[in-house]
Amino acid sequence: MLYLVATPIGNLGDMSFRAVEVLRQADLIVSEDTRKTSVLLKHYEISKPQLALNEFNERKVVGKIVERLLAGETVAMVTDAGTPGISDPGYLLAKATIEAGIEVSAVPGPTAAIMALTLSGLPAHSFTFRGFPPNKEGPRKRFLAADGKSPYTLIYYESPYRLKVFLKNALEIFGDRQACIANDLTKKFEQIFRGSLSEVTEQALSGQVRGEYCVCIAGFEGEKVKTSTG
Repeated sequence: MLYLVATPIGNLGDMSFRAVEVLRQADLIVSEDTRKTSVLLKHYEISKPQLALNEFNERKVVGKIVERLLAGETVAMVTDAGTPGISDPGYLLAKATIEAGIEVSAVPGPTAAIMALTLSGLPAHSFTFRGFPPNKEGPRKRFLAADGKSPYTLIYYESPYRLKVFLKNALEIFGDRQACIANDLTKKFEQIFRGSLSEVTEQALSGQVRGEYCVCIAGFEGEKVKTSTG
């Protein structure tokens, strides 16, 4: 059995009882970063062997994990924060496990994109999660333009190092739509900025830019219809 276990995105108190129990019962814990996961395990007094699985070794390690699953072991996978597979490793392992005919289950929990969306004040009934944009400006602009006329709320992740250029490009592509920038969610210095895209850009960049950011942008509302009289 493979368990995909969601872990806190900041506040360790957000770990669910079931998640703790699954990690305690697992034969092996697959971690994006074993050092970061060790902090979580120590907090909950869990002592289990770990195996690193990340973007650099994912394709090589997946086969070894599937072999252990086929041998009858229970494996729990976690990432550094949030839900495995959401802009984190997990998809390839889940896919390979399913193809091998092994049962896969998930322990739900925190996801930064959903938390930011619910706090944004923007429509949440339909949305498009886009993850991290490309690093370079040309591909990033094309990436944003692909959803330029999407009517759904758009959700992006961005690092502190590229937040400024991302917001600049977003304003160029989308115009001054309503938006929300969420930073350090669930942590002591959690920040939520709401307003027009230009307003939240000014607010977010006015202080120290650090930690991971989640940017929600309102969907396209259609062309303004021009009217004339006389």
